[in-house]
Amino acid sequence: MLRRKIIDYSVYLVVRILICIVQAIRLETGVQLARGLAWLFCDVLKIRASVVDDNLAHSFPEMSPAERRGVARRMWDHLFLLVLEVAHTPRKIHETNWRDHIRLNNDGELIRCMLDDRPVLVVTGHLGNFEVGGYGLGILGFPTYTVARTLDNPYLDRFLNRFRAATGQYIIPKNGGFDQILAVLDRGGTMAFLADQYAGPKGCWVEFFGRQASAHKAIALLALENNARVSVCRARRLDRPMQFEMRNYAIVDPQSAEPAMGTVPGLTQWYTSRLEELIRAIPDQYWWLHRRWKDTREPRRHKKAA
Repeated sequence: MLRRKIIDYSVYLVVRILICIVQAIRLETGVQLARGLAWLFCDVLKIRASVVDDNLAHSFPEMSPAERRGVARRMWDHLFLLVLEVAHTPRKIHETNWRDHIRLNNDGELIRCMLDDRPVLVVTGHLGNFEVGGYGLGILGFPTYTVARTLDNPYLDRFLNRFRAATGQYIIPKNGGFDQILAVLDRGGTMAFLADQYAGPKGCWVEFFGRQASAHKAIALLALENNARVSVCRARRLDRPMQFEMRNYAIVDPQSAEPAMGTVPGLTQWYTSRLEELIRAIPDQYWWLHRRWKDTREPRRHKKAA
């Protein structure tokens, strides 16, 4: 136990030192560093290169191999810029200057829903800078609750949660947090979900970029059982770091929409399709590292006719 604590704390110290270094450098220097690291991880080390290329080849069959390599390189560049932005955000974006960094797009309907007594489910994916998206909603005065897996390193877990909670984004543990979720929805609060993760063979199977993908059923179930509206949002980087557009892309009320929205498969397919549309617009800001299209289901056995 003591050995594990020492290892965890040592890792935490290394991460904190790296973050201090990142916070100390100029943004322009950070941009150059991110490009160099993207080249290293993409072209030299080839981290998960086969997974990224396979995902892009299936999702964008019209792309040439050279175009896919370009998207992969820009994706890695985006990931390192995301770390740079998360490190600088608490110091550079606050209540008095957020307009210098964040542009709102089609936000009126979502704000009206958040001011209503009914709960709201905000759905997004590993697209753009989703961490800044939650941070920005808190600055605007709309606290959100996000379900996330607790990190194995407790020191890093507390550190990351302090960043998220700085403006009112609260984390509910993925395991054992169901009662907290129900409490938030019961008082008309806002829950936020990353909805592009593989949900296993027992998930809700929907079409995502032309292939079957397993999605978690919980989002649709919570919306239907708690009379909640569902909003699909994104926070994308604009032409340079620390410049973002927060957009409410689409919103649906399952109670008043078409009958298909009143089912788990229908509602899950709806928000999955909206996420696909957002990703297609900015594919270089999406995490193509995920094995999103794993299918471990056992093949169905067809009974022979008697």
